[in-house]
Amino acid sequence: MVNIQEYSRKIKAAYEAAIGDWGLVAVVLLVGLISFGLGRFSALEDVRPPVAVQEMPSEMKPRGAYLGALLVASRSGRVYYFPWCTGAANIAPDNQIWFQSEKDARAAGYTPSKSCKGLE
Repeated sequence: MVNIQEYSRKIKAAYEAAIGDWGLVAVVLLVGLISFGLGRFSALEDVRPPVAVQEMPSEMKPRGAYLGALLVASRSGRVYYFPWCTGAANIAPDNQIWFQSEKDARAAGYTPSKSCKGLE
């Protein structure tokens, strides 16, 4: 029969062979750093304000577009926009004119908006 002291010696010998003195220091250091990081992470969760869903702002509401039309301009203006650009949101629906391509808009005398990314 094997007693507890022999098991203890076997476990210590396996520990010394596998980890050694520096391994224990590394394990303790890693556990400390992980604990600190998790503590900081949980503290950040308490600071964040709760998310509240509210009504969408008026400038974010979906706008209508004509099927097949890619660009919009104002009848009284000289600049054309993509429908999602902020300048297009300021054009009254009755005053909108729609184009299928930049070529069509330029042929009608309109120029691309400088504030609308992607237009040349």
